[in-house]
Amino acid sequence: MPHKYLTTFLFVSVCLIWGTTWLAMEVAVATVPPIFATGLRFLIASPLLVLLAIKLKQPLLFPKGKQFWMFVVAIFYFAIPFTLMIFGEQYISSGLASIIFANMPIAVMVTSSLFLGLRLSKLQIAGLLVAVLSLALILATEMTLGGEDYLLGSLALGGAVAIHSVMYVFVEKYCRSTPVLTYNAIPSLIASVCLLSVSLWLEQPQIAAFSVDSMAAVAYLGVFASVGGIVAYFKLGQVSTPFTASICFLFFPLIALSLSSWVAGNSFSMTSLLLMVPLLLGILVTKVEPSLWRRLGFWRAKPQPVLCAQCAKRLSV
Repeated sequence: MPHKYLTTFLFVSVCLIWGTTWLAMEVAVATVPPIFATGLRFLIASPLLVLLAIKLKQPLLFPKGKQFWMFVVAIFYFAIPFTLMIFGEQYISSGLASIIFANMPIAVMVTSSLFLGLRLSKLQIAGLLVAVLSLALILATEMTLGGEDYLLGSLALGGAVAIHSVMYVFVEKYCRSTPVLTYNAIPSLIASVCLLSVSLWLEQPQIAAFSVDSMAAVAYLGVFASVGGIVAYFKLGQVSTPFTASICFLFFPLIALSLSSWVAGNSFSMTSLLLMVPLLLGILVTKVEPSLWRRLGFWRAKPQPVLCAQCAKRLSV
């Protein structure tokens, strides 16, 4: 496939996979407890990731002296945040959940600025403030319409974003050279074992009560979201720039929001829809490469360091 078509195909694939992931989580948690659903998702995904790592000759274990980080990643990148995501979707719509998670680049930028010395331009800071203010107004609007449950769901998604952004700092500092499949394969298996064990003790899932739709959604999350999304985003990062790959964060919420409305019948206020414009524009401003601003005459400062492409590939849902 020609390079330009491959890039377009991968970009569309990532947006579609990430956009449909949120509806799948909403369907899954309808009858499957959140901890069990997340553990089963990674139990399905991990063998496929292991096979891919072997096929692509990427190591299964972290480098010597860093194996401890496999367990840190398993708990704080996979187990807790992904459980919080699907837990939150018991209380808020899949569309709103995707909007909250779309602010991941903002959260990563803030934590990188605080702990890794990433310097932000005035335009990036302005974009960050616009995005955060727009998100706050969206959440306030939807909570007014949806009640206290929206607060619990929003806090769960916000916690997932916060934990992922902090994990970025640690991974950037201590495991930067770890290949993407190495980072995902065994840690996701460890996460699945931990989650399923906790679920059997805490949730005591009744498998007979699981609907066919929910189980199909969990399978979709395991195969397409956890494996297909990783492979497509990893390949997209190889054939394009980190900026191009990060633009997926602007498009997948639109897909998720559409599916949430058309398929699940969730409502979203007109005020919130209008606030999506400054929100996405704010995220876009923070992610635009410095060279583009300089060419347009908006920024004449020295180039600022950007997030490494290797770690950007890990920001998948």
